[in-house]
Amino acid sequence: CKDSQVIITNKSVVNRQMIESLPGLRYIGVTATGYNVVDVVAAKERGITVTNVPGYSTPSVAQAVFALLLELTNHVGHHADTVRKGRWSACPDFCYWDHPIIELSGRTLGIIGYGDIGAAVARIALAFGMKILASRRHWPVQPPAGIHPATHEEIFMQSDVISLHCPLTQETQHLINTRTLSMMKANALLIN
Repeated sequence: CKDSQVIITNKSVVNRQMIESLPGLRYIGVTATGYNVVDVVAAKERGITVTNVPGYSTPSVAQAVFALLLELTNHVGHHADTVRKGRWSACPDFCYWDHPIIELSGRTLGIIGYGDIGAAVARIALAFGMKILASRRHWPVQPPAGIHPATHEEIFMQSDVISLHCPLTQETQHLINTRTLSMMKANALLIN
């Protein structure tokens, strides 16, 4: 990047030392939603524009959350594997399951980071009949129907499932730790 005016990155860190060593740098483009790989304070001090792509993955991330959640609650991969191995055919009962199925309807989903992706996850959760607790920095005057604003502590204590959709900042770094994990229900699920 020695003589670059523009850097396009995704996972490579652009820290203060790098920014200060590039006198011609004017723009840093992050090809991802998160921009924690860039020292935005150092960039701002130098008048360098930093952009990210906040909306490119919203539907696919929300879908991935539920793919993970359904795997944890229904054990679909394990079930399919054992059926292929003949376990269902060998089972004397009509139904065959190695694990109990955890129904999502009526369960509480805590969303930490109710932005575009968190809102997309909430819409899917509402379709499953889940109750939604959500946190965000600033709420509109009236949160969307079915969404209940909550503190992080309320989310950790009351949720059956917690899904993280917050940027990595000083406030959120190490948000999941011994203290917050101990606040969670013993059988709660965490989706990161």
